Amino acid sequence: MRPLFFSSIRSTMTGIALLASATLASAESAHGIAMYGDPALPRGFKSLPYVNPDAPKGGTVVFGNLGGFDSLNPFTQKGNPPWQMRFWGYESLMGRSYDEPFSLYGLLAESIETPEDRSWVEFTLREEARFSDGSPVTVEDVIWSYETLGTKGNLRYRGFWTKVDKIEKTGPRSVRLTFNVEDRELALIAGLRPILKKAQWEGRDFADAAPDEAPLGSAPYVVSSFELGRSITFTRNQDYWGKDLPLRQGTNNFDEMRLEFFGDQTVLFEAFKAGELSAVREFNAAKWSSDYNFARVQSGAVIKTEIPNQKPSGMTGLVMNTRRASLDDWRVRQALIEAFNYEFINDTLTGGRLPRITSYFSNSYLSMQPGAATGRVAALLNPYKDELLPGTLEGYELPVSDGSERNRANLRRARGLLQDAGWTVDEGVLQNAEGEPMHLKVLLQHGNLGEAEMQKAVDIYANALSRLGITMTADLVDSAQYVERQNAYEFDLTFFRRSLSLSPGNEQMLYWGSDGADLPGSRNLMGMNSAAAEAMIKHMLTTKSSDEFIAATRALDRVLTAGRYVIPIWQYAKSRIAHDSQLRYPMRIPIYGDGEYYMPEVWWQASE
Repeated sequence: MRPLFFSSIRSTMTGIALLASATLASAESAHGIAMYGDPALPRGFKSLPYVNPDAPKGGTVVFGNLGGFDSLNPFTQKGNPPWQMRFWGYESLMGRSYDEPFSLYGLLAESIETPEDRSWVEFTLREEARFSDGSPVTVEDVIWSYETLGTKGNLRYRGFWTKVDKIEKTGPRSVRLTFNVEDRELALIAGLRPILKKAQWEGRDFADAAPDEAPLGSAPYVVSSFELGRSITFTRNQDYWGKDLPLRQGTNNFDEMRLEFFGDQTVLFEAFKAGELSAVREFNAAKWSSDYNFARVQSGAVIKTEIPNQKPSGMTGLVMNTRRASLDDWRVRQALIEAFNYEFINDTLTGGRLPRITSYFSNSYLSMQPGAATGRVAALLNPYKDELLPGTLEGYELPVSDGSERNRANLRRARGLLQDAGWTVDEGVLQNAEGEPMHLKVLLQHGNLGEAEMQKAVDIYANALSRLGITMTADLVDSAQYVERQNAYEFDLTFFRRSLSLSPGNEQMLYWGSDGADLPGSRNLMGMNSAAAEAMIKHMLTTKSSDEFIAATRALDRVLTAGRYVIPIWQYAKSRIAHDSQLRYPMRIPIYGDGEYYMPEVWWQASE
């Protein structure tokens, strides 16, 4: 990797003078930062490449969420806020460009400094930065936000704080974070922490905030009205401080955005058909082809738009809880994967239109390559060969059925694996050596997007498992129970979706790290504990070479996939959005495609 604004040091300098000059010369102020190399956009750029900088402002859009919400604080572990809140109402020191794997540009901060080894990072705040109440964003607010979120905030913020040695004010508008571990991504992650107003919480416990109190933010939108559990309205702040920033040109164009909450997907879809909602995302390809021919589509009032992307597939499917004794054996998990007749289920539910996810980083250059591990991938994994599951080094592929409902060959292999693992059939019931039957419970959220299709898949799957002597039942619960039971790991299998980026980093430790194996509320739903996986993640975070980064990610992909933790279903290589015809979007699509950073952020409403 090329150092960020690195200056050479005269060889004649020695001792303390040499050390001091090296520190100064290797850390110069920059307008942006990239994980590898330099950011693509130059200092003084006018707007992000995938926006329409001349997009008109105005209009109201209404979106539908499933379930409900009981909190307006998206930053604590307590409560269930609308997931959009932290994206629409809050800002960080830096902002992303989603047309690059991982590059940041100044938002609340006007500049960033970091040495070549990225052992610390320093930000200088913009003098004009303001919270939505008009008060200035100060260094004290920044320090308080990092400390508070790192100790009392949602678990997703706490891991970063453990890697901060100190945070200190270095000038009237500058703050420095020094890290206690070698991790090149930390400088970028630091730039993405939300900044909140310290004075709002003086003398009060942030973690125990009232459900109806939203933290003050500095973003273009503020909460203007709400009814807990039913609806919430965000209004564009006409006095928003950062409207002229390059990162904000052509974005946040709607005057008002409202979320309406529905009990299930059917009711939500009917509301959209009736014109009560402005747009919906459709995840089922078969429904996209068959159900979107209603009157408003035929009249042209609703348009169907497909947005492609170049990001990894991520993982979607049924995750198996290895904390359960029946699922801690890889042979049992492989048997359950063999019994999941993907080809028949895909044909039944989507018309066979969607390709299957083959690994966590499939659909990208970061995915594991076919066959045995070679080169640097093999070299990185070999020290852990004694713990790696079969297929990690040799090569692993998901089973393929003949497409028939019976799936005889795969079920035959599943029986053999179960027998090898100590499970036998007695009077039609699969039992372990102690005579305990295998009864699997699948936790699903009633009416949730994606899980409606998963419920249908589970029904087909349960019939197949019954032929192995396994009983499977689905527990359909509301959103509150769903979150509570997932946090307590009270499930055998549950619906699982992890979106992955072209620049995976510290979040991988949250997803797969051993610290979360037994920690309630972690994102490690499968209970994974793998020294090999953690070693690959650490290598990804410390290497300065993009080739080494790719090798480590491909090696991690092998460990995850051959771990047989998830029964994968179909991948979404493009987003399907049905929307009012007045809603428009730029012709240039970012490499990450659609997401909260795209729809509705860069869309606008036409006047005609």
